[in-house]
Amino acid sequence: MRRVLALLAVVLIAGCGSSEPRSAAPSKARAEKRLAGSPAPLAKLHAQANQLLDGGRDAFEARLASLRGYPVVVNQWGSWCGPCRAEFPVFQRQSLKRGREVAFLGVNGQDNNGNAKAFLAKYPVSYPSYIDGDLSISAVYGGGQAFPTTAFYDARGRLRYTHAGPYANDAQLAADIDRYTG
Repeated sequence: MRRVLALLAVVLIAGCGSSEPRSAAPSKARAEKRLAGSPAPLAKLHAQANQLLDGGRDAFEARLASLRGYPVVVNQWGSWCGPCRAEFPVFQRQSLKRGREVAFLGVNGQDNNGNAKAFLAKYPVSYPSYIDGDLSISAVYGGGQAFPTTAFYDARGRLRYTHAGPYANDAQLAADIDRYTG
């Protein structure tokens, strides 16, 4: 009977394991190879891959201005946000697939830097994230309290669409990139 109970406990524990998604990040060398040849403004983003950047709203708006000529996808996330965590592999894949033509930026909202850095170590991305403790950056694109939120800018720098909620798969995000950044 003890063996049966022990086996049942192991099965239950395994079944109730982490609901964390698997990271979709390739090796650093493979990511660098995939993004090689990116135009200079996008290469600057890739050089800051996985970093948390200070500077607040002014720095974020200056970065958006520097990216004129390229569509921009901004993903607001928090390491504490379950739906944000679930969609992160989608952003890992799409940012690598489209990173030579489309700029990706993260906005890490209402998080502590230690948790955010630990999350990025587990789920590395090919672009930086701006620290947004007071949600002043998210106000630029109407993100506010909704986590996750994704904003789409066209190549002229115009905000075209803000999507509240997670992307469940690559096809959904890819469709919105195609629809709103062109």
